Amino acid sequence: MVEMNVTYEGELHCSAKHGPSGNLISTDAPKDNQGRGESFSPTDLVGAALGTCMLTLIGIYAKRHNIEVKGATAHVTKEMVTAPIRRIGKLTLRIRLPGSVPVEQRAALENAALTCPVSKSLHADLVVDAKFEYV
Repeated sequence: MVEMNVTYEGELHCSAKHGPSGNLISTDAPKDNQGRGESFSPTDLVGAALGTCMLTLIGIYAKRHNIEVKGATAHVTKEMVTAPIRRIGKLTLRIRLPGSVPVEQRAALENAALTCPVSKSLHADLVVDAKFEYV
């Protein structure tokens, strides 16, 4: 169990404190929903959570199999929809991994990313389009 404390700061800004570490993050409503877009929106954090979760699972698999993936990146694009309600409609991820990743390990590495806990916690209506590139 992990505890987090979230405070509404006013003007559509919130702060969240991670219980175990004390680290803080801030959010703001996006410009298209009455905010100023001065920070991550709550729905932006969902995209960031998916990208970081996928990279973390890649890292766990890579560590277990002695594969170097330091410097891997995930570019995430979030698209909102308004019907039938306002929600995240699609998350597009472009994950770049070192070209040195052995070809015979790539499918398992990608599967690890696609089975991350955040991915498995998302609603089935949310489209996740993940592509992997080795450079």
